[in-house]
Amino acid sequence: MIKRAHLRQFLALVETGNFTRAAERLGVSQPTLSAAIAELERMAGTLLFQRERRQVRLTEAGAKLVSHARAIEREFRAAEAAFDNAPAPLVPMRLGMIPSIATSTLANIARAWAEVQPITLAEGTDAELRRKLGEGQIDAIITLLRPEDANRPSVMLLEEGYRLLMGQGHRLAGAALVDARDVASETMIARRSCEILSETSRWFTQRGVRPPFFLRSANDDRCLEMVRAGMGVTTAPQSLVREGIIPVPLVDYDFKRTLGLIAGRDRPDLTDPDHPLVRACRKGFV
Repeated sequence: MIKRAHLRQFLALVETGNFTRAAERLGVSQPTLSAAIAELERMAGTLLFQRERRQVRLTEAGAKLVSHARAIEREFRAAEAAFDNAPAPLVPMRLGMIPSIATSTLANIARAWAEVQPITLAEGTDAELRRKLGEGQIDAIITLLRPEDANRPSVMLLEEGYRLLMGQGHRLAGAALVDARDVASETMIARRSCEILSETSRWFTQRGVRPPFFLRSANDDRCLEMVRAGMGVTTAPQSLVREGIIPVPLVDYDFKRTLGLIAGRDRPDLTDPDHPLVRACRKGFV
């Protein structure tokens, strides 16, 4: 297939009449140009130049190609000129998030921010996201806030407790408070994405609760749909509650989490309370 580069090389040789001068104009070596012209001639199926000692002359086939090559080059230049004053495309905001943030929340954040500029999402563990943020691979992350994050660009988005989640038809769905012994005979669903999975396991074990498990999965959507279908109960942050699922507090199950937006040290503006990204995040968590 003949490419624009072939035609530009062809025209440079036509206009200079010499491989050396044409190569200098194009900023390539003479052997490179010679190879390119030979390739063009192979594609054309005929010689385009008569090569003499100090100069080249067009063959009849070459002369026929000149007008077409010049017309094509003019069209290329006109097309490029049409975009000279076009605004540069917006660079996407690269936002990372831990897996245990509700999909609906992320969709609301993405929808709100997309009105400002494009956005790309990257999921990962807290450690993975912090590494990528430090390496400049992403611009900001939504993750669990640590005390030391007060010394870097960050802003709190949500503080919430954990609840026992069950389908709305569950026998305990109307309870104001549930004791660990009340769920001793319940089938459980383990959310492997849970940040306090090991703490929760110890909490139940210490109270003599060792329930059977219907599902163990890192996919929160799958776990919650199984809860809604009545296949088991699970523990999760309050923000993961969705239609058809009832959250009930567990006695002495006092775990909490604080989610925040953390930006790279070169982008402290992203965590300003009035920045559109912060407003989009808070809108998503409403």
